[in-house]
Amino acid sequence: MRSVLARRLAVRPGRGLACRPAPTASRSNTSCRCQSTYNHFVGQDAPRTPEASSGFTLAVKDNIATADLPTQCASRILAGHQSPFEATIVRQLRERGAFVVGKTNMDEFGMGSHSTNSSHGPVRNPLSDDVAAGGSSGGSAVAVQLGDAEMAIGTDTGGSIRLPAAYTGTVGYKPSYGMISRFGVVPYANSLDTVGVIAKDAESIRSLVFDTGIHKENDPNDPTSLPTASRERCSAAVRRQPFDLSGLTIGIPLEYNIQELDPSIREAWDSAARTLQKQGAQVVPVSLPTTTEALCAYYVLAPAEASSNLAKYDGVRYGARSEERDGPGEPLYSRTRGAGFGDEVKRRILLGTYSLSSEAMDNYFIQAQKVRRLVQRDFDRVFRAENPLQDPRQFDLSDMAEATGMADKHGPVQVDFLLSPTAPTFPPKLSELRGQSSVDAFMNDVFTVPASLAGLPAVSIPAPVEGSVFPAGLQLIGQYWNDERMLVVAEKLQRLLSQK
Repeated sequence: MRSVLARRLAVRPGRGLACRPAPTASRSNTSCRCQSTYNHFVGQDAPRTPEASSGFTLAVKDNIATADLPTQCASRILAGHQSPFEATIVRQLRERGAFVVGKTNMDEFGMGSHSTNSSHGPVRNPLSDDVAAGGSSGGSAVAVQLGDAEMAIGTDTGGSIRLPAAYTGTVGYKPSYGMISRFGVVPYANSLDTVGVIAKDAESIRSLVFDTGIHKENDPNDPTSLPTASRERCSAAVRRQPFDLSGLTIGIPLEYNIQELDPSIREAWDSAARTLQKQGAQVVPVSLPTTTEALCAYYVLAPAEASSNLAKYDGVRYGARSEERDGPGEPLYSRTRGAGFGDEVKRRILLGTYSLSSEAMDNYFIQAQKVRRLVQRDFDRVFRAENPLQDPRQFDLSDMAEATGMADKHGPVQVDFLLSPTAPTFPPKLSELRGQSSVDAFMNDVFTVPASLAGLPAVSIPAPVEGSVFPAGLQLIGQYWNDERMLVVAEKLQRLLSQK
């Protein structure tokens, strides 16, 4: 009997893609109707063959290696680069019936919040003209939104799956760190990068990852892939927990109710909380005090790791070589890197190099690592389930914020999941972004970064907003390795919200 995933994603005869290149078109520089309209593909595969019609269509972000299509990371320095091997996740999905329809546009090396920092130009949102699609996996989200692919994979470092999902009205899932192999993914920040999935609904994502057993597979090629014994221990820890909405406790982080939050998104957040209460869930406020420092810590740690990862792109050993000679007294590869990298990548390399310098490391990088640890402790304190990777600990009440509500004399209420907005605003116009500073763009990650720093699973689902073509993205966050249960809750909540 065919699996739930195969039944849900089976391609109906005659459906096809919304657009597809001619059989003779170049795979590395495809031109088609949807390419010129939304700029979400940077290269597409040949037309579907009859043998592939029983599977499902898959779009792959351009920083995930494929054997048959170039992997360019939307950067001039990797223009036309053909990987000698394929990413583990692509191989796993092909074995499960995936038919790769193309590589998707993105922010260069994953550095951005709107998919505008690309050598191929910005990705545009199909929900409205001249509107950002979100980044850095914007091309993958648009491919799913348009129906050009039934599923898409991308990467999420600080919100790069969840933010474009929120902007395009799709579902974006970031797994627990170490669950899905990163082998074959061009790294941005190794301690934060995860491979995620975008689809129209949470049920399809759960079927893809859990019904097919991908979540059980350790990859020996990826040192961050959780070992099999640890996976089994983590799975045993969450297996005892119920899946019904009735009896769940949902936390509303007080620190996420920021002044910049759009009133319509705040109302959608409140409405979703009321919907869960009507289904028997308890909804309570919780405090994550270090959340206010998480964004600053992230933009120290991620650029620091990026500056190290991108050092190999010098045009000598790796990357395209600039034809212009270096000037007297300049490093051998200065012009290659200057011409090959975009402005945002250069900015983050400089920022990361400075924070790793001997004079700044203690005040920036080390302090940011301490904040990251405190963010993780905040989450462990509010979740009812223990973190299976950490030793159980009793939190001292004196360490908690004064405003923390107490369930009883033993301590504060603990929750199964956290519910928050995914982004503080609706997607901005591309014309507005041209005059926006990098710091303004960084603010869009304020709700997604904390879960990334802690390595926790999170999923963004769309919530309809009356009078708006844009839905509000709502984010569920779970304890480590509680991914499947979180996706079940997301399925049910998405279904309830869509009925309004």
